[in-house]
Amino acid sequence: MTPPAAPRLYGVMGEFSDPATLIGAVRAARAEGWRSLDAFTPFPIEELSEALDLAPSRMPLIVLLGATLGGLLGYGLQYWTAVIDYPLNVGGRPDHSWPAFIPVTFELTILGGGLAAVLGMLALNRLPMPYHPLFGVERFALASRDRFFLCLEARDPGFEPVGAAALLRRLGAREVWEVEA
Repeated sequence: MTPPAAPRLYGVMGEFSDPATLIGAVRAARAEGWRSLDAFTPFPIEELSEALDLAPSRMPLIVLLGATLGGLLGYGLQYWTAVIDYPLNVGGRPDHSWPAFIPVTFELTILGGGLAAVLGMLALNRLPMPYHPLFGVERFALASRDRFFLCLEARDPGFEPVGAAALLRRLGAREVWEVEA
């Protein structure tokens, strides 16, 4: 009979009591070579994204592409209807009377950008996410109230659980947990 496999680790997480300590811990962990880490806070902290060295967001490009597609589809549908499929001579106007197409084109541009923003946000945030390994840590629920968390992830090339836990304690973590995947 084979022994049961040891649980796979997602990472090591530490709890911090204030944002300044968390930001200092993130900067210190990055300085020591950690690249796969994430922080969780109850409110946005501007310095945190800089300290984590996050890549620029792809949302502006996604919204631009959605808005452009919406505008082109709106204009194209009107052109196809008025010029190709069912041309009507109304008051001697040309079939391709583009000024009449502008309001609908504008509205569909806004609709395309809005839909792209919502769907892009959901995709980039990997939502809906009914389960995340950090949900297994009971105190992680305080991340939405008044605590700050830093997780050093196991996918980092230099990950070693004991060393990661010691680093978090040295950086001021109140408590440290190993998070199972």
